[in-house]
Amino acid sequence: MELNIADLFESLADAIPDHMALVSGATRHTFADLDGRATRLANALAAQGIRAGDHVGLFLYNGHEFLEAMLAIFKIRAVPVNINYRYVEEELAYLVTNADLVALVAQRELLPRVDAVRARTPMLRTVVVVGNGNLDGDGGRIDYEELLASGSDARAFGERSGKDLYVIYTGGTTGMPRGVVWRHEDVFYAGLQGGNAGGEPLQRAEDLAPLVKSKEETITYMPAAPFIHGAAQWAALICWFGGGKVVLSPGRSFDAKQAVRLMEREQVNTAILVGDAMVRPMVEALREREHDLSALFVVVSAGAILSDVVKDELQERLPHAMILNNFGASETGHQGMVAFGEATDGKPTFAMDDTSTVLDDDGRSVTPGSGVVGRLARRGHLPVGYYKDPEKTAATFVTIDGERWVVPGDLATVLEDGRIQVFGRGAVCINTGGEKVFPEEVESALKAHPGVADAVVVGVPDETWGQRVAAVVQPRPGADLTLAALDAHCRTRVAGYKVPRQLALVETLVRHPSGKPDYRWAADAARSGRS
Repeated sequence: MELNIADLFESLADAIPDHMALVSGATRHTFADLDGRATRLANALAAQGIRAGDHVGLFLYNGHEFLEAMLAIFKIRAVPVNINYRYVEEELAYLVTNADLVALVAQRELLPRVDAVRARTPMLRTVVVVGNGNLDGDGGRIDYEELLASGSDARAFGERSGKDLYVIYTGGTTGMPRGVVWRHEDVFYAGLQGGNAGGEPLQRAEDLAPLVKSKEETITYMPAAPFIHGAAQWAALICWFGGGKVVLSPGRSFDAKQAVRLMEREQVNTAILVGDAMVRPMVEALREREHDLSALFVVVSAGAILSDVVKDELQERLPHAMILNNFGASETGHQGMVAFGEATDGKPTFAMDDTSTVLDDDGRSVTPGSGVVGRLARRGHLPVGYYKDPEKTAATFVTIDGERWVVPGDLATVLEDGRIQVFGRGAVCINTGGEKVFPEEVESALKAHPGVADAVVVGVPDETWGQRVAAVVQPRPGADLTLAALDAHCRTRVAGYKVPRQLALVETLVRHPSGKPDYRWAADAARSGRS
């Protein structure tokens, strides 16, 4: 038996049926409950004509339905596809068409957008609707709970494969979203085997259940990031593959107060959040009211770097917890992590495994301590490529000396001790007079100012220097920020050529639902709000 996500989950449901697997608001499911619901939904989807290899979109907020539907789709060897729930009609139409979706599981509040694109997406045959309310006519739409209830509870799915596919669409931070195509077995080894941390690499699906059953204690995870973010999906699977309980704070957006209450009630051990956008509201919630979070011993920022100033605020509230920045990408899986205090000159520095390196312009590994900046690369278990994009696949997945590498575009160097210092994605690197400026470093400096609530740094055109550094800043309430004040502050933390020359103040800084900066929006805001 090969390593297939549905096979792995079913083996756990049989081995530990009464263990709690999922808590989402008032919903509580054991492994047996969750597997039973996913099985019925899988059979019901198959009855709707969905076959192995078909792509099914998940246009949902966080909630138990997202994970149930994902498992159900895996069970019938179809392919789940994440969709950003903030997409407007044009973006939704693009993704439905690009991903070749034949079915959609959609939040009821999002139906007007779905209905608006149906005429342009004839391949979309079935829409399953999550949430209470009248469907106002048929229109090819089916109620989620009614569909699930109609399905058989028989696990008569036939043999699956480790080569079955799993597609994660990128956030489109700097361009149009692309579907990263993984095989189940590859994504397990690249990002999901954390559930068996400390053990030998898993060889067969049937070996997982005995490992989990022998554990005296399991861990409770809260993936607080949206499930449109690959890291959140993987966190849930990692938790389950360790026999643990997944706790969700359901809804459209991150509610820090609700999340903290759930952490206390469910005795969450590990919380996965995305950068300052989620951690800062959590700190504020902890300031307002005291909570017993003594069970919370790990807080992970995945998908966006957590700034030192926000980390310090959280550490003050949770002195017993380990706070980590994790590093990875949809194209690489998990690559490394850094505990605070291990950074060099305020820049994120990660201890990575032997599958990762930094390649120079000639495709050779950068010599440790040389100071050469190259591109971060990973080998080993890798995705197949980008869906329907052979040109981008060829550029990102390269073969060097007979070995296949993925090179997503993160610029980095190797320190003398072998750790890798990551500067940021090359696509958003600012070139000002020949000097490279990495936005995350300047953003971290800005956020250390007491009057700055949030900040994004972009490059804008400059006749003399090619680009100049511009900051888009959301002030804290009552703060009176000026370019001169931020200039003086930043010069104590970064070199002069990195200091913003232009400032735009905004009421609310726009980020993707994943918490990552929306650099396209920020560039427009910087140009229109120049000061």
